[in-house]
Amino acid sequence: MTEEQAEGHEEGWYTDPFARHEARWMSDGTPTKLVRDEGVESYDPPPDEEPSQKPTRIEEEQVADGEDLRRAGDGDEVTAGRMAQAAEFGATWGSHIALPDLHERR
Repeated sequence: MTEEQAEGHEEGWYTDPFARHEARWMSDGTPTKLVRDEGVESYDPPPDEEPSQKPTRIEEEQVADGEDLRRAGDGDEVTAGRMAQAAEFGATWGSHIALPDLHERR
């Protein structure tokens, strides 16, 4: 148990103290509305009742190699090319999206 947890300032995923979901996010030792079931996150405000069980910290698997990160330079070359072309003409965000050629419908 870390010093932070010992002082009641839990932060992270814990088993749901109300036993309604697999996990509930704790912030500063207080249950929040963020819950998780089978890896799917959703919202469910904590009920107006006393907890039915003591929350237990859920240790998350840490990815050390950075494979879970997406960096600004990592991207779709086609999209990057379209954005560069649009920027030449002073276009703003969204201009890289290919739109149907309306002239072909005639």
